[in-house]
Amino acid sequence: MSNIIEELFYGNLEPQALSTEITPKLKKKLSSLVKKEEELTAILPDKEKELFSNYVSSYNEFQAPAFLTVLFRVSDSVRDLRMMLL
Repeated sequence: MSNIIEELFYGNLEPQALSTEITPKLKKKLSSLVKKEEELTAILPDKEKELFSNYVSSYNEFQAPAFLTVLFRVSDSVRDLRMMLL
């Protein structure tokens, strides 16, 4: 159990089975982020508020697919490596 690549290789980790449960530490950070976004939105004039809202939406639309792409590439690479070595 020396590293994550080894664990993936031997099939001890399944990326698609990762827990979606939010840890208390992550929940606290997300709460802080939401609070800061609300504070910023409250003080922005309408035009800037709309621009900021569009930015947040665009960022969120980009972030999830980018993360999933990386996760699946790692999973595919590990599967391919296992097939070559078996």
